[in-house]
Amino acid sequence: MMTAYILKLLILLPLVGGLAFGALWLWRRVQPGVSMGQRERAVKVVDAIPMGAVGRLAVVEFADKRLLLAVSRGKIELLSESSLPKVAVSE
Repeated sequence: MMTAYILKLLILLPLVGGLAFGALWLWRRVQPGVSMGQRERAVKVVDAIPMGAVGRLAVVEFADKRLLLAVSRGKIELLSESSLPKVAVSE
């Protein structure tokens, strides 16, 4: 009787673990509320570095401009703005 219990445990435990892992992987891959395909975003975060405990500096591309932002817990400030460099297309 104890052998049957251990045998069921050895079979079902990896099965349940695999199902849980697969569900979490699928959840992260699909992310509810987001469309399945990739779409072009209007705002792109180029880089962000932490500055202190809760603040950070972020470089964001928006409307053919690069914006340097100071982001803290209660506020976002524009520090600098520049146009995007033109990319030369070589044939």
